[in-house]
Amino acid sequence: MRRSVRGDVDPFIVMDVMEAARRAEASGRDIVHMEVGQPGTGAPRAALEKLASALDQPLGYTVGLGLPALRDRIARHYGEWYDLDLDPHRIVITSGASGAFLLAFSALFDNGARVGLGTPCYPSYRQILKAVGLVPVDIPTRFEHRFQPQPADVAARDLEGLIVASPANPTGAMLDKAALSDLAAACADHDVAFVSDEIYHGIDYDTSPVTALSVTDDVYVVNSFSKYFSMTGWRVGWMVVPEDHVRTVERLAQNMFICAPHAAQLLALHAMDCTEELQANKATYTKNRDLMIAGLHAAGFDRFAPPDGAFYIYVDVSAYTDDAQVFAREILDRAGVAVTPGLDFDATRGHRWLRFSYARSTADMREGLDRLAAFMQVRAR
Repeated sequence: MRRSVRGDVDPFIVMDVMEAARRAEASGRDIVHMEVGQPGTGAPRAALEKLASALDQPLGYTVGLGLPALRDRIARHYGEWYDLDLDPHRIVITSGASGAFLLAFSALFDNGARVGLGTPCYPSYRQILKAVGLVPVDIPTRFEHRFQPQPADVAARDLEGLIVASPANPTGAMLDKAALSDLAAACADHDVAFVSDEIYHGIDYDTSPVTALSVTDDVYVVNSFSKYFSMTGWRVGWMVVPEDHVRTVERLAQNMFICAPHAAQLLALHAMDCTEELQANKATYTKNRDLMIAGLHAAGFDRFAPPDGAFYIYVDVSAYTDDAQVFAREILDRAGVAVTPGLDFDATRGHRWLRFSYARSTADMREGLDRLAAFMQVRAR
């Protein structure tokens, strides 16, 4: 049977690593997971209890834009976290952040549009763009710029769109308000659609992240309940769009998804009030971050910038390898630690980088660091 070129996308390497780790576990091995960006905690317990009490009622379709109560609660969230007065009408509930990107790219761009990505970056941006007939344009970023694109990059690459992420995956680097403002202005000056990925907001350390909505309304902001709210498997997120784009996105959402899962929307609504449990999760990430910074240095993985947010450390391993994919497999096979090769995030330079996730328990991180140190000692002999 014939196939579409839309299916000619690269694999999501971290998922392949996750599968290799699963097979190792199925054979009886104990694996420490530092590969996948998935919280070791589940959804907040109080939210699950409230959802369970509602499940005796039929759950059917919701309206395409999502439960009005959840949209109202998210609007209030922007007031609580960012001191912004946001109209809930501009909020779209989506089937995870991935669903939001499909809606955003469909609403903003025609076939062949060039969309800029500051590399290293979340790999699925590139693959989703390719799958919907768009052209991802890599913008190599620099350490001294905190691995973030610069305003000059917008004009230099003849773009129709730009995606930024703060905190970013895989680096954890953030954009401050001035940097976001400069990027938004550059996009406005060159008629470039601005998309801000904010799914790691809430997981920060020394400085709170800034939402792009604080510098412009001419932006698509994507967020998710997967990370801070610890709801990866529930597949629910949200997007904030300009007021005059709401109906366009609504029509697309109705036809592509009908709606996000009803139960997941209800759980998300309840999770937003579970502050104590969610902040306890954040405290674990903070502890893990400090442990990882010290432990990676001690093991010899010492070429990285400490992350501002999220739960990743992106390490230059060029002193040890020119093939991070092979190196990652060696670490899995010999140390029992699953890590992600940088080729997922940067097809040009990623062969010399590894990403370490510290989203799991502190005990897991300690064990993983001990294994990495022992592995590197043996390898050095």
